[in-house]
Amino acid sequence: MHRSLLLLALSVLPLTALALEAGPSSKAQQTTEAWLQLQARNLEASKIPQTATPKERDQSMQRWLDSYKYVIPDFYRWEKVSSSNK
Repeated sequence: MHRSLLLLALSVLPLTALALEAGPSSKAQQTTEAWLQLQARNLEASKIPQTATPKERDQSMQRWLDSYKYVIPDFYRWEKVSSSNK
């Protein structure tokens, strides 16, 4: 009895996937999908290449280098982890 109910439940399980509607489920998801498709297909790329001036490149490099000046907080540090059970 229980086995037949279990088999019946398992046989119906794939049908639950058919209950979902195809495609995006909300307006926000539809918008996101549209933007992702534009990016993937390269349809809205600018015809004008974006370049940085030497000063902008230097400032960007300096910001990157300055990011290494800050100490990493202790709560981000890992304790020594061992895979052994000792």
